[in-house]
Amino acid sequence: MKIAIGSDHAGFRLKETIKNSIAGVEFVDAGAHSEESTDYPDHIGALSRLVQRGEADRGIGICGTGIGASITANKFSGIRAALCTNVFMAEMSRRHNDANVLILGARVTEESEAVAITRTWIETPFEGGRHQRRLDKIAAIECGG
Repeated sequence: MKIAIGSDHAGFRLKETIKNSIAGVEFVDAGAHSEESTDYPDHIGALSRLVQRGEADRGIGICGTGIGASITANKFSGIRAALCTNVFMAEMSRRHNDANVLILGARVTEESEAVAITRTWIETPFEGGRHQRRLDKIAAIECGG
């Protein structure tokens, strides 16, 4: 699996921790590349475009709270970004919403919890069925329906 991952300066350390803690995944790093101040829309936008174009299977975005990253990623057509603060939310975001971008808040989520959230999100499949019908309705809204 190829996952685009990006953060601002606040999420840089957590981004690096996740990249080094999750085996069996090819990470495409959309920045930031240090803790020097940067703007989350630049990096979250870059990872969202990679997912949108099919150059990455999924994406992970990280900022201080996850709120700005979530707002940014969800501006992109076809992106279903879920801000997850615990393992249950990560599981449900995949099972019921087929979230293709995981959003984490580096300043509000403990590192070990963020890694557990990420593992769960990567490993959990989409259930389809009635949930697909709902995703189709969301896609119609994106197209102006």
